[in-house]
Amino acid sequence: MILSMRGICKAFPGVRALQDVDFTLRKGEIHALMGENGAGKSTLIKVLTGVYTKDAGEILIGEDQLPVSIRSPQDAQNAGISTVYQEITLCPNLTVAENMFIGREKGAGVNWKERERKTGELLESLGIPARPRQQLGNCSLAVQQMVAIARAVDMECRVLILDEPTSSLDEKEVEMLFSLMRDLKARGVGIIFVTHFLEQVYAVSDRITVLRNGELVGEFPVEKLPQVELVAMMMGKELEGLNVMGKAGERAADSSETLYEAHGLSSTASRPFDFHIAKGEVNGFTGLLGSGRSESVRAIFGADRVTGGKVTMNGKPVKISSPADAMKQGIAYLPEDRKRDGIIADLSVRENIILALQVMKGFFHPISRAEAEKFADEYIKALEIKTASQDAPIKSLSGGNQQKVILARWLLTHPQYLILDEPTRGIDVGTKTEIQRLVLKLSEEGMSVTFISSEIEEMLRTCSRLIVMRDRNIVGELTGDELTQDHVMYTIAGGGD
Repeated sequence: MILSMRGICKAFPGVRALQDVDFTLRKGEIHALMGENGAGKSTLIKVLTGVYTKDAGEILIGEDQLPVSIRSPQDAQNAGISTVYQEITLCPNLTVAENMFIGREKGAGVNWKERERKTGELLESLGIPARPRQQLGNCSLAVQQMVAIARAVDMECRVLILDEPTSSLDEKEVEMLFSLMRDLKARGVGIIFVTHFLEQVYAVSDRITVLRNGELVGEFPVEKLPQVELVAMMMGKELEGLNVMGKAGERAADSSETLYEAHGLSSTASRPFDFHIAKGEVNGFTGLLGSGRSESVRAIFGADRVTGGKVTMNGKPVKISSPADAMKQGIAYLPEDRKRDGIIADLSVRENIILALQVMKGFFHPISRAEAEKFADEYIKALEIKTASQDAPIKSLSGGNQQKVILARWLLTHPQYLILDEPTRGIDVGTKTEIQRLVLKLSEEGMSVTFISSEIEEMLRTCSRLIVMRDRNIVGELTGDELTQDHVMYTIAGGGD
């Protein structure tokens, strides 16, 4: 053993983030840490690296398994623990050699020729295609990641944490990184690999630890944990006895007439994909966190810069390169992160409700106070939004009622096509049910809806067609009798056929 974490507990006000979690890393091992959003992966890593102080448990380091107290990132570094994050934390305006030694030299008289020589030897020994005097910002993202790893190795790390290192890399760059990881493994470095890409886990890892809801599900050798079982563990589902058809799955779209269609649509955050939705249809994107669900609908709405593809609305070619373009075509989008991208916290409920309609009318044609109050009253009643008044700041409402306000905002624009990304996350069961019923009602009235949820049961109750994504690609489409939890999980895991 090179690292043991035993009985780790961590709580925040109102949230139990980790409960009696164990984690073991062996010398010369690549160990994948897996779990959905909120599983506890990030909290466990932050406890190990001294960002958070654990509430209970112990951390043992080295072959002698000596207990250590890690209360700061410096403590972690002194214990031989280094982290390379998805976002590069080095300085792009400095050279590779300067980044390798920055913060490690004190005083004057540093022999930079010697530092460059040592950097060159290290880069060569690790097979990293960079030069000591090359400006880091001129290197590819993959090479910048590898330089950060080389810096950790030169600081004699025994435990290397790679947190989503491949999320911005192409296939060739991923293989370069994997080659370096295998080299470090052969040198005896223990690597904790955090990723959402299932294929990559099975390509490079030796063992997998699965967390769910802040608790340990189990630790498994890769060869003894099939992908479909890993998906089931992460989602908290059993593989047997789940073939229950959702109500929405029993019906097809109300119309065979296509409302929206895209071919080869891509953005700065999504790979090219084809997609269509019929009038009155409720469909959905499903897959694990990081599979590309949100990126796909953001491309449809023009929320990320569109880089390619052809789009038609009602059979006519249209150009949608921005949210304003999408809104003009009758497309509305409720984003995944309502606090960051949805609500404007200091504005009132009324002001939040009329915001999208005001944007469509233009700010030189302001909605009158009387109209705004009428609209707000109408939707507060229709959606049963619990608020002291329409003048109350939206930040004073519960999460579920904030979500209803954003729904009201878009319904006020009378869209043809409504995209809902995680509309029920973090809200109570009663409000969830209300939103699901509303979606089906809107569908019956002829509106097309794309629905995204991390909860499979919710998708099955709501959608008549599911587009399944894995590792940023569409890997299946399920309708009719295929709309079961088993089919969804097998398709996500790559066993859909």
